[in-house]
Amino acid sequence: MLSRWSASFTVTKGKSSTQEATGRSVSTAHPPTGKRLKKTPEKKTGNKDCKADIAFLIDGSFNIGQRRFNLQKNFVGKVALMLGIGTEGPHVGLVQASEHPKIEFYLKNFTSAKDVLFAIKEVGFRGGNSNTGKALKHTAQKFFTADTGARKGLPKVVVVFIDGWPSDDIEEAGIVAREFGVNVFIVSVAKPIPEELGMVQDVAFVDKAVCRNNGFFSYHMPNWFGTTKYVKPLVQKLCTHEQMMCSKTCYNSVNIAFLIDGSSSVGDSNFRLMLQFVSNIAKTFEISDIGAKIAAVQFTYDQRTEFSFTDYSTKENVLAVIGNIRYMSGGTATGDAISFTVRNVFGPIRDSPNKNFLVIVTDGQSYDDVRGPAAAAHDAGITIFSVGVAWAPLDDLKDMASKPKESHAFFTREFTGLEPIVSDVIRGICRDFLESQQ
Repeated sequence: MLSRWSASFTVTKGKSSTQEATGRSVSTAHPPTGKRLKKTPEKKTGNKDCKADIAFLIDGSFNIGQRRFNLQKNFVGKVALMLGIGTEGPHVGLVQASEHPKIEFYLKNFTSAKDVLFAIKEVGFRGGNSNTGKALKHTAQKFFTADTGARKGLPKVVVVFIDGWPSDDIEEAGIVAREFGVNVFIVSVAKPIPEELGMVQDVAFVDKAVCRNNGFFSYHMPNWFGTTKYVKPLVQKLCTHEQMMCSKTCYNSVNIAFLIDGSSSVGDSNFRLMLQFVSNIAKTFEISDIGAKIAAVQFTYDQRTEFSFTDYSTKENVLAVIGNIRYMSGGTATGDAISFTVRNVFGPIRDSPNKNFLVIVTDGQSYDDVRGPAAAAHDAGITIFSVGVAWAPLDDLKDMASKPKESHAFFTREFTGLEPIVSDVIRGICRDFLESQQ
């Protein structure tokens, strides 16, 4: 199915966008002498089947040299042309790796193939060491922001060109890229020959840096000559978005509900510390209509949905509402509250592609059974973290928590001890998310 889809895409879309783009540049090369002096060329929508934000990270080191650098630019130009760049299609930018990385142009700078090709031609060779790791890390952290033209909900892709091998460590950069939801492709050219292997810091540098070491994200060309035949297969990969495994991260693909104990033993000032704990976890995630979602329920003997997953889709709103939750005061029926949350908060979003988490914060013994409702939640695919304070019995916390219990149940004697647990819960959510993706 995949290969057929890719093949049909290149024939229909890829070809036509290439022809249109080249056709357009030819027609604009000779300004018409007639009356048509319209200054506003209509914006080309581009290839809608290949909507992605792509950074080409080119090798500008002394490794590659001026001549091969120019051949590399030609190849990148051909790839850019075949992608079908346009307002509704792929957007591209360019970063040069050398001693220090340099962002040559951003995603927002050009939305037509003609302008991109001109910008690529203008890029000058920098020289220096091939600090690809440094450049990849810089690109993952700085290139894909809303200010620089990154679009919400589209795959973020970096195509890294390496001539020979990197002179720095690329593994850490690969980890950072994955954390930022960036899909890293490595195009390696002229792999090190056996005599050169002694100079290579890490022989498995390709496997360490790519999004997934499954063959899809690595691409090899023997040299920079006669590379035209390599353009189309690379474009097909860059447009096969269902294989972009790294677009989903724990920060943008989770639903987290907080179940907050509002019983009398908590007291007003401690209740504020609980809300602060909830806020500090929530603000770490990329909350949006297509990203992470947050909900909160307060419970005593009764339950009150403070807000559900679909009520607020910005971080500012979610944090403001958490801060304004009013303390209920009453008894403690944690089991009922879990059942209520599974039914009323997770029930309506049953079809969400995000992974579901429930964080329970309680300070005491539950008057009802917690084991049954927690088991039902686990069976419904909800991962539970239980956080106990003061008089919360360890047995209850363990009964509620997902396995392995020791990394999903936390306890602190004082409410001020909640603060250090924030990072434990966030790390736990990310670890569980990654494991679910493998």
